[in-house]
Amino acid sequence: MLGGIYSRGLVRRCLSSTATTSPSWSWKLPAAGFAAALTGFGAWSLKTTADSQQQSVKPPVHYHMVDQEHAHNTKSCEDHHCHSPEQELCDHKRHYKPMVFSGSANLPLAQEICAHLGTKLGDMTIKKFADGEIGVQVHENVRSADVYIIQPTCPPGVNDHLMELVLMISTFRRASARKITAIIPYFGYARQDRKMTSRVPISAADVALLLESMGVDRVVAVDLHCGQIQGFFGPRTPCDNLEGAVVALPFFAELGLQGENTVIVSPDAGGVYRAKKFRDGLRHYGMEAGLAMIIKQRLRANTIDRMDLVGDVKNQDCIIVDDMIDTAGTLCQAAEELKRAGAKRVYAFATHGLFNGPAIERIDKSCFEKVVICNTVPLSDSKAIDKIKVLSIGEFLAQAIARIHMKQSVSELFNAEFEAPETNFKTHATES
Repeated sequence: MLGGIYSRGLVRRCLSSTATTSPSWSWKLPAAGFAAALTGFGAWSLKTTADSQQQSVKPPVHYHMVDQEHAHNTKSCEDHHCHSPEQELCDHKRHYKPMVFSGSANLPLAQEICAHLGTKLGDMTIKKFADGEIGVQVHENVRSADVYIIQPTCPPGVNDHLMELVLMISTFRRASARKITAIIPYFGYARQDRKMTSRVPISAADVALLLESMGVDRVVAVDLHCGQIQGFFGPRTPCDNLEGAVVALPFFAELGLQGENTVIVSPDAGGVYRAKKFRDGLRHYGMEAGLAMIIKQRLRANTIDRMDLVGDVKNQDCIIVDDMIDTAGTLCQAAEELKRAGAKRVYAFATHGLFNGPAIERIDKSCFEKVVICNTVPLSDSKAIDKIKVLSIGEFLAQAIARIHMKQSVSELFNAEFEAPETNFKTHATES
């Protein structure tokens, strides 16, 4: 026990300046006992034979000295319930501004997140050599810092974006960053989440292992293709799966749709839970919508043989809810099926708009009133058409970063109530 106390620097020898030999000494704990000593908040006395005067020894604080530039003021301390100087010193790091860096996948989104956080984007260079290899260099000190990397592994250049992310994590780990959080708005390879046939990889699990092996501490994704991907990360690497519907619900609530004449549609059986949560979220805006489902039979990837509608959509406004739009073939066929069943107007919401192949042309010619997506994947000018509405998820992700950084709950951002994200994090982030 005494050796353990020595290792924490909680007991020091008190030597008299006049002593010529090493004095004998004794120590005693206060009434608080061993528990108080081991927590570092107890005070005790040391007495030597050379000097009988008792000295009260305060716990050393050299291991958490506060940089005055980052020390939070008294009001901030009260807001965060710091009850003592010792506790304030212990907790000061959580009040630092986060260090945010971005790969090349979605730089505008990263800049928007930094604007909401009241901080600047970190100084880093990402380049591609003549042979196609990726190079990463960080131009500022990140030692003992909490680093947040914004990098969706999305097209175009999925593999380049993934390699950038891997090398950035490795760079920060080798540069002695204290904690590395990967913000991956679109998690590539997520659709390969199980073995559908013999002799194939489970790519989603392999990507998770790759990120863990590089040293990532936490992963934040938005609308993973399947929630079980969170389990591909070990217990030491928590993975948060945020829901993009939080930013879409206010948009649809303001369209003027009548709840009793609105139906939320899942384009497949696997998406019923997502559609149900979207319907439940609309209730907080006074909309009591119905629920329907389309059962599709696939011949092969991106090719549908037939669709069967379960639910009544006649004379109803329909909102198809999905996690992503790839080639838009399934989505447009679902809209046509709803129209044949008597739907009045058809909308769609998908968090990730990939729009590969003929997707834009299909949507432009479709019966959709509006296709709503988030900016988790950048939309090029050539793909921006009137039928596509892009909602920003930047403030939502900034709120997630702020909550993680300030040691607050993240689950409130994706609970069943779909409460609108708070905005007071900006004040907390800029005060420190």
